[in-house]
Amino acid sequence: MANAKPQMRKETTSSVDIDERIRQRAFELFQLRGCQDGHDFEDWMQAEAEVRGKPLKLANLRVVR
Repeated sequence: MANAKPQMRKETTSSVDIDERIRQRAFELFQLRGCQDGHDFEDWMQAEAEVRGKPLKLANLRVVR
């Protein structure tokens, strides 16, 4: 066991790219709403669903403020 290196989780380029695409789309949704505050969670969930290609069921989401 010479020179054993600790295992570190490394983010892949594709996961970073997906996160960035989600971030950008969430910001676009925010802008489309007229930059109205208070919908960040919904925007993020919608953006994530669009980017990942999964259907979003907003009725099942509950926002606690």
